[in-house]
Amino acid sequence: MRGGAVWETTELTLDRGGATTLVDQIARHIQTAIMEGALPAGARLPSWRDLAGQLGIARGTVRSAYEKLIDRGLLISAGSAGTRVADPLPAALQPLDDAESLLPEDFHHRSTQALVFQMGVPAHDAFPATLWTRLHRQAVQATSLQTGYGDPRGLPELRSAIASHVAIARGIECSPEQVIVTTGYRGGLGLALRAIGAAGKQAWVEDPGYPVTRYALELSGVHPVAVPVDRDGLIVARGRELAPRAALAIVTPGQQAPTGVALAEHRREELLDWAAASNAWIVEDDYLAELHLSGRSPNALASGRGADRVIHIGTFSKTIAPMVGLGFVVAPPPLARTLIDVAAWLSGPPSAALQVALTAFLREGHYLRHLRRMRRLYGERRRCLLETLARLGVREAAPAGLSVLLPLPSGFDDQRLAMEARVADLAPSPLSPWFSAATDSHSGLLLAVANVLERRVDQDCRRLIALIGGRDRLAGRTAPRDDARMIEGKRV
Repeated sequence: MRGGAVWETTELTLDRGGATTLVDQIARHIQTAIMEGALPAGARLPSWRDLAGQLGIARGTVRSAYEKLIDRGLLISAGSAGTRVADPLPAALQPLDDAESLLPEDFHHRSTQALVFQMGVPAHDAFPATLWTRLHRQAVQATSLQTGYGDPRGLPELRSAIASHVAIARGIECSPEQVIVTTGYRGGLGLALRAIGAAGKQAWVEDPGYPVTRYALELSGVHPVAVPVDRDGLIVARGRELAPRAALAIVTPGQQAPTGVALAEHRREELLDWAAASNAWIVEDDYLAELHLSGRSPNALASGRGADRVIHIGTFSKTIAPMVGLGFVVAPPPLARTLIDVAAWLSGPPSAALQVALTAFLREGHYLRHLRRMRRLYGERRRCLLETLARLGVREAAPAGLSVLLPLPSGFDDQRLAMEARVADLAPSPLSPWFSAATDSHSGLLLAVANVLERRVDQDCRRLIALIGGRDRLAGRTAPRDDARMIEGKRV
């Protein structure tokens, strides 16, 4: 099976409820096929997209399995020729003794400095560095003599400040006793999944939706069920059809990731009714809900009727800075005891100094002022980016929350393009991984506006267009792409 031969994958089956991750299962299957001769040296493997489509999983999961075997010397990436079995094969399989091979799959695509178009990082030039440095220095001094263990939920004064803030900004009525301080969204999601006992069960996830959520569910033994999103947010009726017995739904109702739409009132009611009738849970990822660029942010799902079935997760990493590394969970009363027990025995509070600094930042009113300033700044930067792209002949770009969606021709490899752009210090996010289906029809780029600087935006856009292959390739189509229509709210 050398040359153009492609491996037959009909024998590859996955145990979605098993203790072994899907990544390790795929890697083990391929390694076994190589050792048994079903995959000889030089044999070509399916692309990430094709294998992910056959198995019904995220393409990032397949990529991680391939990269694990590349690190072991069993596979090689041959560019346009695809991924192939190494030729010659290594004399013997070696254990993973290289620390690089243990890094997360996206580690090499991260940056310690905020880059142009990079999602998930606030404006680096608007970070209140002097103020935060002063508050943090004072907090380090105040906590330097603390030698005991603190409350596993976090410092009482911070939990009180968070409870006050979410009451004002998100309409959530809760006591400080319901607040658990975490290291961010991922830490809060881990607590929620353990407290619910979600392993082996189904969970609704938005499609398109945050890829990290799908990966986290798979690693936790939870089966994600992709539920489509339209201009009104998650289509609850479709979720009922696809997985009527799901144990939970994970949603971004305030500002859907990545479309930016808010969950419509009738959909909120449908979702809350489903959770109550099914004894299911809603995990509310309050993704950038406080930074709406048009109108007032809608109240959180965890406010008002049905809040007893909602686990609210917030983070300060995307509104202040990732290095703050703090978030929180508002525990609904029926689940509060279990969530607190999980936090106490399987987790632990973040740095006391960071908690003290954030407490002062909240209590002294700096955070609300910072949010108001960021809304104005991001609105100006999004407008500037859209106007620049239009002036350069790119007319299909559309606003998507704190990003701009740039559709690409069907079949365009947006992930490879994003990697090439990173070499040029540009960090657009490929759109296709946000969809669960491994197809080429969702190719596009998400251009975050937070670090778009007016003095450089023309140059940065021209460099990006050059990487894509010219504005004619972007502007020469006669009909809008499906992705653009999705953002405009006309269809998914």
